[in-house]
Amino acid sequence: MIRLWQSAAMLLAAALPGTALAQSTQCSVPSVLPRPRPDLPTPQQPRRDIPIASYTLALTWSPQYCREKGGRDDSFQCGQGNRFGFTLHGLWPDGSGKTWPQYCKPVALLPQAVVRKHLCSTPSVQLLQHEYAKHGSCMGVTPATYFARSEALYRKLRFPDMDALSRRRGLTAGQLAQAIARVNPGISANMMRVTATRQGWLDEVWLCLDKRLRTRACPAHQGGLAASAPLKIWRGGSGTGR
Repeated sequence: MIRLWQSAAMLLAAALPGTALAQSTQCSVPSVLPRPRPDLPTPQQPRRDIPIASYTLALTWSPQYCREKGGRDDSFQCGQGNRFGFTLHGLWPDGSGKTWPQYCKPVALLPQAVVRKHLCSTPSVQLLQHEYAKHGSCMGVTPATYFARSEALYRKLRFPDMDALSRRRGLTAGQLAQAIARVNPGISANMMRVTATRQGWLDEVWLCLDKRLRTRACPAHQGGLAASAPLKIWRGGSGTGR
């Protein structure tokens, strides 16, 4: 089933020159998956049950993630022959100001069927557990509904030619946001926040959403790079990656 979906995705991507689907370029789910560990609040990350005012859809640039953090626990995402571009970090409820709800209630370990269904979007069993425990628990929905909602938003997105952008001299965060906006009708650059490492390499793109999960202009306090900030994109492999 996964291979069939991949073939359809590749055909659709080929019909859209210069753009790509949000999905992985290669993803094969193993027959046996690790069991997630419980993800619980801590003194540094306490339970915070406050009203939801908006949402953020967070996307991770996987080549950079694997360059910096890829290890034994990340072997599915960063090895095993899988290849990912932008992956789904998660759907995050936001508060009305700088504070957000999190760990609103205890949750059980995710069912294996839910993990298996969404692993090619969020390629980490433990991250899936974390996202539902920290964020989904505040939305009053089951794990299946939480991941279905976030993945539906993720799969609607298209992306520009990231390889070409990675080779562009003088690329800025604003230019990346504009390039993404151009291939997603109804989304503008001010509805995104781009984050980077301290060395200026693309880390994540955050899409700002209202309470009805419609895109909206990002609030000023949400952070991210200034539009004029220089940005580098790691393509993977050896060397400089530019």
